[in-house]
Amino acid sequence: MNASHASAALSARPRIGIDLGGTKIEGVLLDPAGEVRLRKRIDTEREGGYEHIVGRVRGLYLELADAAGVPTSFGIGTPGAVSARTGLLKNSNTICLNGRPLHRDLERAVGRPLRIENDANCFALAEGTLGAGKGHRMVFGVIMGTGCGGGLMMDGRVWTGPQSIGGEWGHMSIDPKGPACYCGGRGCVETFISGGGLENLYLSETGTRKSAVGIVEAYRAGEPAAQARMEDFFDRFGRSVANLIAVLDPDVVVLGGGLSSVHELYTAGREAVRKYVFSDSLETPIVPNQLGDSAGVLGAALVGI
Repeated sequence: MNASHASAALSARPRIGIDLGGTKIEGVLLDPAGEVRLRKRIDTEREGGYEHIVGRVRGLYLELADAAGVPTSFGIGTPGAVSARTGLLKNSNTICLNGRPLHRDLERAVGRPLRIENDANCFALAEGTLGAGKGHRMVFGVIMGTGCGGGLMMDGRVWTGPQSIGGEWGHMSIDPKGPACYCGGRGCVETFISGGGLENLYLSETGTRKSAVGIVEAYRAGEPAAQARMEDFFDRFGRSVANLIAVLDPDVVVLGGGLSSVHELYTAGREAVRKYVFSDSLETPIVPNQLGDSAGVLGAALVGI
Protein backbone atom coordinates (compact mmCIF):
# COMPACT_ATOMS: atom_id res chain seq x y z
CA MET A 1 0.00 0.00 0.00
CA ASN A 2 1.39 3.43 -0.82
CA ALA A 3 0.33 6.90 0.20
CA SER A 4 -2.29 7.29 -2.52
CA HIS A 5 -4.32 4.43 -1.04
CA ALA A 6 -5.01 6.07 2.32
CA SER A 7 -6.72 9.39 1.70
CA ALA A 8 -8.89 11.10 4.29
CA ALA A 9 -11.39 12.51 1.80
CA LEU A 10 -14.98 12.00 2.93
CA SER A 11 -17.39 10.18 0.65
CA ALA A 12 -21.08 10.53 -0.10
CA ARG A 13 -21.87 7.42 1.94
CA PRO A 14 -21.54 6.59 5.65
CA ARG A 15 -18.27 5.19 6.98
CA ILE A 16 -17.58 2.41 9.46
CA GLY A 17 -14.27 2.25 11.29
CA ILE A 18 -13.03 -0.31 13.80
CA ASP A 19 -9.98 0.14 16.03
CA LEU A 20 -8.70 -3.35 16.92
CA GLY A 21 -6.60 -3.04 20.06
CA GLY A 22 -5.08 -5.55 22.43
CA THR A 23 -7.62 -4.98 25.19
CA LYS A 24 -10.57 -3.30 23.44
CA ILE A 25 -12.21 -3.12 20.04
CA GLU A 26 -13.91 0.15 19.25
CA GLY A 27 -16.25 0.85 16.36
CA VAL A 28 -17.74 4.00 14.93
CA LEU A 29 -20.33 4.86 12.30
CA LEU A 30 -19.87 8.24 10.62
CA ASP A 31 -22.45 9.96 8.45
CA PRO A 32 -21.33 11.37 5.06
CA ALA A 33 -20.47 14.70 6.71
CA GLY A 34 -18.14 12.96 9.15
CA GLU A 35 -20.40 13.25 12.20
CA VAL A 36 -20.55 10.33 14.65
CA ARG A 37 -23.85 8.44 14.48
CA LEU A 38 -22.88 5.50 16.68
CA ARG A 39 -19.84 4.56 18.69
CA LYS A 40 -19.34 1.35 20.69
CA ARG A 41 -16.50 -0.32 22.56
CA ILE A 42 -16.18 -4.01 23.45
CA ASP A 43 -13.44 -6.12 25.03
CA THR A 44 -11.02 -7.81 22.64
CA GLU A 45 -10.87 -10.99 24.73
CA ARG A 46 -7.57 -11.90 23.10
CA GLU A 47 -7.15 -14.80 25.49
CA GLY A 48 -9.77 -16.50 23.30
CA GLY A 49 -7.31 -16.56 20.41
CA TYR A 50 -7.25 -15.53 16.78
CA GLU A 51 -10.59 -16.92 15.57
CA HIS A 52 -12.37 -15.47 18.58
CA ILE A 53 -11.00 -11.99 17.82
CA VAL A 54 -12.12 -12.26 14.20
CA GLY A 55 -15.59 -13.15 15.47
CA ARG A 56 -15.62 -10.18 17.83
CA VAL A 57 -14.78 -7.81 14.97
CA ARG A 58 -17.44 -9.40 12.78
CA GLY A 59 -20.13 -8.98 15.43
CA LEU A 60 -19.31 -5.31 15.99
CA TYR A 61 -19.20 -4.61 12.25
CA LEU A 62 -22.60 -6.21 11.70
CA GLU A 63 -24.11 -4.11 14.49
CA LEU A 64 -22.74 -0.90 12.95
CA ALA A 65 -23.78 -1.91 9.43
CA ASP A 66 -27.31 -2.66 10.64
CA ALA A 67 -27.47 0.79 12.23
CA ALA A 68 -26.30 2.39 8.95
CA GLY A 69 -29.02 0.69 6.91
CA VAL A 70 -27.25 1.60 3.65
CA PRO A 71 -23.91 0.65 2.04
CA THR A 72 -20.85 2.03 3.84
CA SER A 73 -17.10 2.11 3.51
CA PHE A 74 -15.14 0.05 6.04
CA GLY A 75 -11.67 0.41 7.51
CA ILE A 76 -9.82 -1.25 10.39
CA GLY A 77 -6.90 0.09 12.39
CA THR A 78 -4.69 -2.34 14.27
CA PRO A 79 -1.13 -2.55 15.61
CA GLY A 80 1.18 -3.99 12.99
CA ALA A 81 0.75 -4.14 9.23
CA VAL A 82 -0.05 -6.56 6.43
CA SER A 83 3.13 -7.89 4.80
CA ALA A 84 3.43 -7.03 1.12
CA ARG A 85 5.41 -10.27 0.66
CA THR A 86 3.12 -12.78 2.41
CA GLY A 87 -0.21 -11.02 2.95
CA LEU A 88 0.03 -11.99 6.63
CA LEU A 89 -0.08 -9.62 9.59
CA LYS A 90 3.30 -8.69 11.06
CA ASN A 91 4.68 -6.56 13.90
CA SER A 92 1.53 -6.63 16.05
CA ASN A 93 1.89 -6.61 19.83
CA THR A 94 -1.26 -8.75 19.92
CA ILE A 95 0.94 -11.73 19.20
CA CYS A 96 -1.78 -14.18 18.16
CA LEU A 97 -2.53 -12.01 15.10
CA ASN A 98 1.00 -12.22 13.70
CA GLY A 99 1.56 -14.59 10.82
CA ARG A 100 -2.17 -14.89 10.18
CA PRO A 101 -4.14 -13.80 7.07
CA LEU A 102 -6.16 -11.27 9.05
CA HIS A 103 -7.18 -9.17 6.06
CA ARG A 104 -8.47 -12.16 4.12
CA ASP A 105 -10.20 -13.73 7.11
CA LEU A 106 -11.96 -10.50 8.10
CA GLU A 107 -13.19 -9.94 4.55
CA ARG A 108 -14.57 -13.48 4.52
CA ALA A 109 -16.15 -13.01 7.95
CA VAL A 110 -18.01 -9.81 7.03
CA GLY A 111 -18.59 -10.66 3.37
CA ARG A 112 -17.17 -7.47 1.90
CA PRO A 113 -13.88 -5.68 1.06
CA LEU A 114 -12.18 -3.59 3.72
CA ARG A 115 -8.89 -1.82 4.31
CA ILE A 116 -6.54 -2.56 7.20
CA GLU A 117 -4.18 0.21 8.31
CA ASN A 118 -1.68 0.53 11.15
CA ASP A 119 -3.25 2.15 14.21
CA ALA A 120 -0.61 4.87 14.47
CA ASN A 121 -1.24 5.81 10.84
CA CYS A 122 -4.94 6.04 11.65
CA PHE A 123 -4.08 8.32 14.57
CA ALA A 124 -1.92 10.56 12.36
CA LEU A 125 -4.58 10.76 9.65
CA ALA A 126 -7.35 11.64 12.10
CA GLU A 127 -5.32 14.27 13.94
CA GLY A 128 -4.02 15.68 10.65
CA THR A 129 -7.51 15.86 9.14
CA LEU A 130 -9.73 16.72 12.11
CA GLY A 131 -7.49 17.46 15.10
CA ALA A 132 -4.27 19.09 16.27
CA GLY A 133 -2.53 18.78 12.89
CA LYS A 134 -5.36 20.18 10.81
CA GLY A 135 -4.11 22.65 8.20
CA HIS A 136 -0.56 21.24 8.10
CA ARG A 137 0.90 19.45 5.08
CA MET A 138 3.12 16.99 6.97
CA VAL A 139 1.97 15.63 10.32
CA PHE A 140 3.89 13.07 12.36
CA GLY A 141 1.69 11.36 14.93
CA VAL A 142 3.31 9.70 17.94
CA ILE A 143 1.52 7.20 20.18
CA MET A 144 3.08 6.83 23.64
CA GLY A 145 0.92 4.28 25.43
CA THR A 146 1.62 0.72 26.51
CA GLY A 147 3.82 0.62 23.40
CA CYS A 148 5.19 3.35 21.19
CA GLY A 149 4.27 3.92 17.55
CA GLY A 150 4.25 6.57 14.90
CA GLY A 151 2.45 7.48 11.71
CA LEU A 152 3.02 10.03 8.95
CA MET A 153 0.41 12.02 7.02
CA MET A 154 1.46 14.04 3.99
CA ASP A 155 -0.95 16.23 2.03
CA GLY A 156 -3.96 14.52 3.56
CA ARG A 157 -2.70 10.97 2.92
CA VAL A 158 -0.99 8.36 5.06
CA TRP A 159 2.49 7.35 3.95
CA THR A 160 3.05 3.63 4.59
CA GLY A 161 5.94 2.79 2.25
CA PRO A 162 6.79 -0.41 0.34
CA GLN A 163 7.29 -2.43 3.57
CA SER A 164 4.20 -0.91 5.24
CA ILE A 165 6.43 0.34 8.06
CA GLY A 166 6.44 4.07 7.32
CA GLY A 167 6.43 5.95 10.63
CA GLU A 168 7.45 2.96 12.79
CA TRP A 169 9.43 5.26 15.02
CA GLY A 170 8.93 3.10 18.10
CA HIS A 171 11.27 0.47 16.70
CA MET A 172 14.13 2.76 15.82
CA SER A 173 17.03 1.63 18.01
CA ILE A 174 18.59 4.46 20.01
CA ASP A 175 20.83 2.23 22.17
CA PRO A 176 22.05 -1.13 20.80
CA LYS A 177 23.00 -2.14 24.36
CA GLY A 178 19.59 -1.16 25.70
CA PRO A 179 16.68 -3.32 26.85
CA ALA A 180 15.45 -6.20 24.70
CA CYS A 181 12.30 -5.41 22.70
CA TYR A 182 9.56 -7.83 21.67
CA CYS A 183 10.46 -7.10 18.02
CA GLY A 184 13.81 -8.86 18.52
CA GLY A 185 15.88 -5.67 18.64
CA ARG A 186 17.50 -3.91 21.57
CA GLY A 187 17.20 -0.35 22.77
CA CYS A 188 14.18 0.53 20.65
CA VAL A 189 12.45 3.84 21.37
CA GLU A 190 9.53 1.79 22.72
CA THR A 191 11.69 0.21 25.44
CA PHE A 192 12.53 3.64 26.85
CA ILE A 193 9.57 6.01 26.43
CA SER A 194 6.43 3.90 26.24
CA GLY A 195 4.39 3.32 29.36
CA GLY A 196 5.47 -0.31 29.43
CA GLY A 197 9.11 0.60 28.87
CA LEU A 198 9.03 3.21 31.64
CA GLU A 199 7.51 0.70 34.08
CA ASN A 200 10.02 -2.03 33.19
CA LEU A 201 13.04 0.24 33.58
CA TYR A 202 11.80 1.55 36.93
CA LEU A 203 11.28 -2.04 38.11
CA SER A 204 14.77 -3.10 37.03
CA GLU A 205 16.31 -0.10 38.80
CA THR A 206 14.32 -0.20 42.04
CA GLY A 207 12.87 -3.68 42.36
CA THR A 208 9.45 -2.07 42.75
CA ARG A 209 6.64 -2.24 40.21
CA LYS A 210 4.81 1.07 39.69
CA SER A 211 2.41 2.12 36.96
CA ALA A 212 3.58 4.77 34.54
CA VAL A 213 1.16 7.20 36.19
CA GLY A 214 2.59 6.28 39.58
CA ILE A 215 6.16 6.90 38.40
CA VAL A 216 5.21 10.33 37.05
CA GLU A 217 3.47 11.19 40.33
CA ALA A 218 6.51 10.03 42.31
CA TYR A 219 8.75 12.16 40.06
CA ARG A 220 6.65 15.21 40.80
CA ALA A 221 6.73 14.40 44.53
CA GLY A 222 10.52 14.38 44.50
CA GLU A 223 11.27 10.65 44.80
CA PRO A 224 14.96 10.32 43.75
CA ALA A 225 14.57 7.07 41.77
CA ALA A 226 11.55 8.40 39.88
CA GLN A 227 13.30 11.69 39.21
CA ALA A 228 16.35 9.93 37.77
CA ARG A 229 14.15 7.70 35.62
CA MET A 230 12.05 10.60 34.29
CA GLU A 231 15.11 12.73 33.56
CA ASP A 232 16.40 9.88 31.39
CA PHE A 233 12.88 9.51 29.91
CA PHE A 234 12.82 13.15 28.76
CA ASP A 235 16.37 12.90 27.41
CA ARG A 236 15.49 9.77 25.38
CA PHE A 237 12.34 11.50 24.14
CA GLY A 238 14.45 14.44 23.01
CA ARG A 239 16.92 12.27 21.12
CA SER A 240 14.14 10.26 19.48
CA VAL A 241 12.08 13.22 18.31
CA ALA A 242 15.20 15.09 17.17
CA ASN A 243 16.09 12.07 15.02
CA LEU A 244 12.72 11.98 13.28
CA ILE A 245 12.81 15.76 12.75
CA ALA A 246 16.25 15.40 11.16
CA VAL A 247 14.85 12.89 8.66
CA LEU A 248 11.38 14.31 7.98
CA ASP A 249 11.28 17.90 9.28
CA PRO A 250 7.48 17.66 9.72
CA ASP A 251 5.26 20.71 10.13
CA VAL A 252 3.98 19.42 13.48
CA VAL A 253 4.46 16.46 15.84
CA VAL A 254 1.24 15.40 17.58
CA LEU A 255 1.51 13.26 20.71
CA GLY A 256 -1.10 10.66 21.60
CA GLY A 257 -1.52 7.75 23.98
CA GLY A 258 -1.71 7.84 27.76
CA LEU A 259 1.70 9.46 28.28
CA SER A 260 0.82 12.38 26.00
CA SER A 261 -0.93 13.94 29.02
CA VAL A 262 2.41 14.28 30.87
CA HIS A 263 2.70 18.06 30.63
CA GLU A 264 6.45 18.02 31.18
CA LEU A 265 6.84 16.52 27.71
CA TYR A 266 5.98 19.95 26.32
CA THR A 267 8.55 21.70 28.52
CA ALA A 268 11.43 19.45 29.63
CA GLY A 269 10.79 17.07 26.73
CA ARG A 270 10.72 19.85 24.16
CA GLU A 271 13.88 21.36 25.64
CA ALA A 272 15.62 17.99 25.17
CA VAL A 273 14.48 17.94 21.52
CA ARG A 274 15.90 21.44 21.07
CA LYS A 275 19.19 20.25 22.62
CA TYR A 276 19.61 17.42 20.12
CA VAL A 277 17.98 18.70 16.93
CA PHE A 278 20.30 19.27 13.97
CA SER A 279 19.51 22.98 13.69
CA ASP A 280 20.26 26.27 15.39
CA SER A 281 16.62 26.45 16.52
CA LEU A 282 13.60 24.22 17.04
CA GLU A 283 10.67 25.49 15.01
CA THR A 284 8.58 22.27 14.97
CA PRO A 285 5.49 22.45 17.19
CA ILE A 286 5.20 19.45 19.54
CA VAL A 287 1.59 19.41 20.65
CA PRO A 288 -0.95 17.19 22.44
CA ASN A 289 -3.68 15.53 20.45
CA GLN A 290 -7.17 17.02 20.26
CA LEU A 291 -9.24 13.92 19.53
CA GLY A 292 -8.26 11.85 22.57
CA ASP A 293 -8.98 8.15 22.30
CA SER A 294 -11.31 8.83 19.37
CA ALA A 295 -8.42 9.39 16.96
CA GLY A 296 -7.69 5.74 16.16
CA VAL A 297 -11.23 4.73 15.34
CA LEU A 298 -11.92 7.93 13.39
CA GLY A 299 -8.78 7.34 11.35
CA ALA A 300 -9.89 3.78 10.64
CA ALA A 301 -13.18 5.14 9.29
CA LEU A 302 -11.32 7.68 7.14
CA VAL A 303 -9.13 5.06 5.43
CA GLY A 304 -12.01 2.68 4.66
CA ILE A 305 -13.07 1.49 1.22
